[in-house]
Amino acid sequence: MDVAFKRGLEEIRAGRYFEAHEELEAAWREAPAEERDFFQGLVHVAVAWYQAGRGRPVATGRQLEKAARRLAPFAPAHRGVDVEGVLAQVAAARQRVAEGSLALDPPNLTL
Repeated sequence: MDVAFKRGLEEIRAGRYFEAHEELEAAWREAPAEERDFFQGLVHVAVAWYQAGRGRPVATGRQLEKAARRLAPFAPAHRGVDVEGVLAQVAAARQRVAEGSLALDPPNLTL
């Protein structure tokens, strides 16, 4: 699980959101029940940016909403990830999508 988690974060940082989704989904499936929402929230982050890149505003907005909902209980930080910072980035992306733009700043997920 830890290897897939770290690879998933690396893929997000590299802008390879589909690949990040695959890695983080593997981590989510192996995670203990109490951490599954954390990993699933990161999957939603990756998928939101992937959908934005495909020009899909509705799908992007839905994924951002799911990411916020799943990650919020893990703030301010979990497993070395600045969850509060991720939530701020998700909120900014949601605002941008609501304003009609899919030009999202790349997510910055730090360990």
